[in-house]
Amino acid sequence: MTNKLFNVGDYVVYPAHGVGKLLAIESHDIAGQTVELFVINFDKDRMTLRLPVNKAQNAGLRPISSKDEFEGVLHTLTVKSKPRRLMWSRRAQEYENKINSGNPLSIAEVVRDLFRSQSDADQSYSERQIYQAAMDRLARELAAIEAIEENDAISKMETIMRAA
Repeated sequence: MTNKLFNVGDYVVYPAHGVGKLLAIESHDIAGQTVELFVINFDKDRMTLRLPVNKAQNAGLRPISSKDEFEGVLHTLTVKSKPRRLMWSRRAQEYENKINSGNPLSIAEVVRDLFRSQSDADQSYSERQIYQAAMDRLARELAAIEAIEENDAISKMETIMRAA
């Protein structure tokens, strides 16, 4: 079964969970009404989401980026970030909002801003957690686009940032 934007088997991005695979489009009777649902599997999280087709756009469901679109995301990783003079709690909230936006450019900004060499002891636990969440989201999309393993996607992005 197909939909205007999505076909069964496509990788899609759901902002709150990242990249998933559209397994099916099902019809269910709920409270006497027939509702069409996207069935999306998030393998890494061992989770299946059923999202009403008519709510998909408002929920931010989108196809994965094209290779060309993702080039801009990778370029964002090379741009020097401007230090922000906000308290960490406020910056952390902004970073979480960017990650949950589902926008790969925003997520790349979080990865770039929080990237440190692995030996940097100045990075707090919460910084590492947010960095890891953003990196995982971005790596899953890059891995789906390029049909590579997630670890290879992480290595590719870290190499880009180290070279910048």
